[in-house]
Amino acid sequence: MNAVVAAVLIMLVLSLCRIHVVVALIIGAISGGLVAGMSLEDTINAFNTGLGGGATVALSYATLGAFAVAIGKSGLAHALADKALAMVGRQDEGGAATGIRFMIIGLLLAIAVSSQNILPIHIAFIPLVVPPLLYVMAKLNMDRRLVACVLTFGLITPYMFLPVGFGGIYLNEILLANVADNGVDASNLNVMSAMALPALGMLLGLLVAVFFSYRGGRGYDLKRIQQTERVDVKYSPRTLVMALVAIAVAFVVQLWLGSMILGALAGFVLFNVSGVVKWKEADDLFTEGMKMLAMIGFIMIAANGFAEVMRETGEIATLVEGSVAAIGENKALAALLMLVVGLLITMGIGSSFSTIPIIAALYVPLALQLGFSPLAIVALVGTAGALGDAGSPASDSTLGPTAGLNVDGQHNHIWDTVVPTFLHYNLPLLAFGWLAAMVL
Repeated sequence: MNAVVAAVLIMLVLSLCRIHVVVALIIGAISGGLVAGMSLEDTINAFNTGLGGGATVALSYATLGAFAVAIGKSGLAHALADKALAMVGRQDEGGAATGIRFMIIGLLLAIAVSSQNILPIHIAFIPLVVPPLLYVMAKLNMDRRLVACVLTFGLITPYMFLPVGFGGIYLNEILLANVADNGVDASNLNVMSAMALPALGMLLGLLVAVFFSYRGGRGYDLKRIQQTERVDVKYSPRTLVMALVAIAVAFVVQLWLGSMILGALAGFVLFNVSGVVKWKEADDLFTEGMKMLAMIGFIMIAANGFAEVMRETGEIATLVEGSVAAIGENKALAALLMLVVGLLITMGIGSSFSTIPIIAALYVPLALQLGFSPLAIVALVGTAGALGDAGSPASDSTLGPTAGLNVDGQHNHIWDTVVPTFLHYNLPLLAFGWLAAMVL
């Protein structure tokens, strides 16, 4: 068996068996290295080499967690939750309650979409906005798997369709650049046209999750939410205004210097200077915030080690080349196999942005040989890269929602985020990506 396939399968099976993701990544990486014929020492060295690649991301998430806790201290998110809770209290179960549920879904979707382009902060908003809303959602019997699907849609679809923010990086700087580097004239291509059908597949998955899969209620223990989340946080117009100012400063610093770490620190310092966070409480709050997103950081670090071992095996190229050899001149089969291989690679690496350079070098010449149009090639490679971002245990598009939804221990990362997002997004994305490759 191909070492990459073996490693990804082992990692996924262990994760589904409720083995911690970090442990699953380590065991999967070592297994993949050994299957590829690498020595144990070489495998461990490759894994250790890759760990450093995730350090910056891990530190960014840790400081953002501290900033999020400071914002929570201001009461901004709780003010929003109190407004929603008051609306729930005035309404009977039925149509009105349904309207409030859709209002919360719409709000979270709008923020998630905005976090990829308007204010490119990615998952940093989730531990800020979601935990204070858990009590309201529990009162409404909202299924958290639905919320996970909504958040994941907002984290992925904008960057794979809209060429702004993270989408500008993915579509223009990575996708079109790699397609052009491998022999396709992409200067006059409309990337949104190429990715419209795959994005429509994502939208279909969202609609199925909202109106079919999770439209029913699911009960949660309100006492556990109250014990974990400070539902009685006090706030005033002054603290709310300072929170908005701190957020604005953090965004400006982040965009100016290109550093999430410095942006989050600037916002946190402003909370201290303004008195919203007392100096004697600052150390404990910072530590609490780092703990909140530290797990994501550890998983991202482990995922980078896993990815480095996969690269060192040299069998990513073998996997792609083996698929190419099995295709022959069958365009339909070629498109399907290329998408499936992309899914496997992204699920293992945990990053769509890292998958494109790996697959483009082999996919583009093959697609040209088989007669795919330039637009179809862009759709094929772009979809192959995006596949697996949802549904990967090591992807920040699944880790982010879990970080916000599991603060009280009532939301399992694998079964309540990974599996639902895999089923609702990867399957329609695979189908619509294949359709795009065939009709464009």
